[in-house]
Amino acid sequence: MVKRVERLKEREHAVPALLYPDISLRKGATACADNAAGPHHVSEPSTPTPRSASPATQNRQLRIAETFTSLQGEGRLTGVPSFFIRTSGCNLRCWFCDTPYASWNPEGDRLSIESLVDAAIESSISPDAAGPPTNESSDDANSAHAADPANAPIPVRHVVLTGGEPLIAAGFPELAAALREAGMHVTVETAGTVDVDFPCDLLSLSPKLRASRPDPKAHPKWSRRHEERRMPVATMRSLIERSPAVQVKFVVDSPEEFGEIEEVVTDLRIDAADVWIMPQGVSVEQLDDAAQWLTPWASQQGYQYCDRMQIRWYGNRRGT
Repeated sequence: MVKRVERLKEREHAVPALLYPDISLRKGATACADNAAGPHHVSEPSTPTPRSASPATQNRQLRIAETFTSLQGEGRLTGVPSFFIRTSGCNLRCWFCDTPYASWNPEGDRLSIESLVDAAIESSISPDAAGPPTNESSDDANSAHAADPANAPIPVRHVVLTGGEPLIAAGFPELAAALREAGMHVTVETAGTVDVDFPCDLLSLSPKLRASRPDPKAHPKWSRRHEERRMPVATMRSLIERSPAVQVKFVVDSPEEFGEIEEVVTDLRIDAADVWIMPQGVSVEQLDDAAQWLTPWASQQGYQYCDRMQIRWYGNRRGT
């Protein structure tokens, strides 16, 4: 078993189990990574090196909904083989959430940081799976292909920390630090509602628009909480400023949200080139329909259109 981090710097403030926008934490002490890389640079992962874990890191556990190896389906790293770690629990309740098992009905076991880092380092993907999936090969051909030494599994060096909302998990900064200490490239996917210091290589920020609010009649308490928490602009700015590379993804349900998106982009002070526009949908048909009116507008604004390739490749299912 590969040993982990010898010693992680102790944080000045403990991270509580659940954090919300009105909780003030220390800012600026830990940058997401070396800011000299520039706002549009996504660094390459280094080769993992054996390390030994500190007792604090070794014993810290996080509730994890799932881990899996797949291709990144969204944003600037689309198509990159990645190891996904999905934390369980969220402080928002988007009505269209496609991972209810990590938000509306959170599930999962508590796993140690050491075991998660080990799993990430040991993750690999076959050469065939490293490209868009196909159904052309027969079972016999697949068996012969797998037996060829040239088709040995490819180590995965990109990790995606997602949720739910990973930033509310106690131990999340330590997990991100341990993964980067181990030489992994770390993408953090977050709604940006809590200000927590953590190291990363790419911040993938997904602000939630007004239409994401759940039905106030069916879910009055969560509807109110969601609206209160979903758009803390100052918190999002802090996360962006500390990040070496950023992509800001908006899930769009209708053209009526165009004006709101432009307002948020202005408030966050981000470049159009860092904005990714993504259709709300869980089927290829829904994605295709939305692309007809969403792609031209994104192009006109100078934004990037962000398809959901995992749905096109695998369908709307877990572990992809």
